[in-house]
Amino acid sequence: MTEPLSENTADVIVVGAGPAGSTTAYYLAKSGLDVLLLEKTAFPREKVCGDGLTPRATKQLVSMGIDISEEAGWLRNKGLRIIGGGMRLELDWPDLAAYPDYGLVRKRDDFDEQLARQAQKAGARMYELCNVGEPITDGTGRITGVHAKLGEEKRPVTFHAPLVVAADGNSTRLSVGMGLHRRDDRPMGVAVRTYFTSPRHDDDYLESWLELWDRRGAQERLLPGYGWIFGMGDGTSNVGLGILDSSAAFNELNWREVLKAWCASMPEDWGYTPENMTKPIRGAALPMAFNRQPHYTRGLLLVGDAGGMINPFNGEGIAYAMESGQLAADVIVQAHARATPALRERALQRYPQVLKDTYGGYYTLGRAFVKLIGNPTIMKLAAQRGLTHPLLMKFTLKLLANLTDPTGGDAMDRIINGLTKVAPRA
Repeated sequence: MTEPLSENTADVIVVGAGPAGSTTAYYLAKSGLDVLLLEKTAFPREKVCGDGLTPRATKQLVSMGIDISEEAGWLRNKGLRIIGGGMRLELDWPDLAAYPDYGLVRKRDDFDEQLARQAQKAGARMYELCNVGEPITDGTGRITGVHAKLGEEKRPVTFHAPLVVAADGNSTRLSVGMGLHRRDDRPMGVAVRTYFTSPRHDDDYLESWLELWDRRGAQERLLPGYGWIFGMGDGTSNVGLGILDSSAAFNELNWREVLKAWCASMPEDWGYTPENMTKPIRGAALPMAFNRQPHYTRGLLLVGDAGGMINPFNGEGIAYAMESGQLAADVIVQAHARATPALRERALQRYPQVLKDTYGGYYTLGRAFVKLIGNPTIMKLAAQRGLTHPLLMKFTLKLLANLTDPTGGDAMDRIINGLTKVAPRA
């Protein structure tokens, strides 16, 4: 392992200890590099999320050696229950060689800390309550470190490394400080959620509602977006909704009020009533489909939400945060082993192409999908007609959750894999 020159100097700085940052730090430290992991808050801390993990994310947890047993507090799920168009359909996660056949549920305040502590166990040096501000750059504009304020007293401090990973979420101050801004031609979503004490807390399926109805007035009203109900296994349910900016109502409605209206339309015995709410309604942006690029420039690599890695098909972010962290770590480790600065830089410049090869075609398909379902008429028609065809919905589940075997697999896998290969990798 490389010896640090000082406690504030490392081979790599990772800014943000969410799933993307902690996964990056874990694989870097495991490979023997000296890593600083800087987190602006203190654990445990809450993040807005549905708390449901697909088999893609489950695979990443297994790879990191996380104990995902029920005894360790994880709730397993069999698949996805889809409700819409007067139909209710339960779809099991597909049986694949590449991914497990179950998902998980865990609250983000505890989930993120588990990943961060795993990175520490691998050798990463983590500073909590470390609020990173401006990047430090040399005369060529290359990042060489970060300015930060440390601890409750907000003591000014600088950290230095030849490489920095931005894992600081959607707002990613670090990326903006390096001149990287969001692309307006990529979709953006918003999620709002809360928790209720509920008898539905112990559910074998993640539940997705393709239609949100407001039944408070004289006439029923179809609201834009999709909803979810995830049993947490601890006496509570996570209830939330998502909306895409392709919808005409994106900037028109108060989404907290929309969530309240949807919850009010549900059966009273489910318990989704104001007196059973255990946490306030909170919202967060969902940056999708590579909405910030380039993913590598001048010593800075972007992972997770900072690079807009969220799946536009289903709003899933954790799996792609962790996967991109692993991909970034692999590129960095290979670059670190090169003999000269020029060779190291050449290796680092592969990272954007690695991401495009992995997700580019799939995200292009997702952007087209987002435009389609932004039309409420199409969304309603898809719910009413699609749910009557279980085979079609099995295909849709594989497509939306990005769950196929990369080689071999069944006919559905081959069709989806073929589509992603021919789609432009932008």
